[in-house]
Amino acid sequence: MNFVEEFTVAATLKPPLPIGAGPIGTRMYYEVTDGTLSGERLRGKLLGGGEWALIGPDGFLRIDVRLQVETHDGALLYIQYFGLLELNDAVQSALEHGTGTDYGDHYFFTNPRIETGDERYAWVNTTFFVGEGHILPGLGVEYRVSRPA
Repeated sequence: MNFVEEFTVAATLKPPLPIGAGPIGTRMYYEVTDGTLSGERLRGKLLGGGEWALIGPDGFLRIDVRLQVETHDGALLYIQYFGLLELNDAVQSALEHGTGTDYGDHYFFTNPRIETGDERYAWVNTTFFVGEGHILPGLGVEYRVSRPA
């Protein structure tokens, strides 16, 4: 099966709010302060959201993100995705020094689910998406999001 890149999401985050260690890992909350969604069929701005990250003892961060998006033509979208980020040396260094990573430097994948009531974008309600991420310099992330062709 082939995949087609549909859009890119770039988000700027506030420094994390440490929720603390629990029985299954350490929970951190990252508020999304700004961002864009860029693609041929989908483009707009992030209106807000956050990530409820869970850092496990196995060296992986469990991603749990919820975002609100306003498209360039006024439609509202809700995006939620789960995924995994391997906290390898490239990630640790990027977080410590405020630098970025490249796609492929780590295992960093998500499966975004998009919802809307706007008929112009009804196709997103029944499309399966896969995202590959990397860390942006500063405190941000970027995903290229694809769908089956």
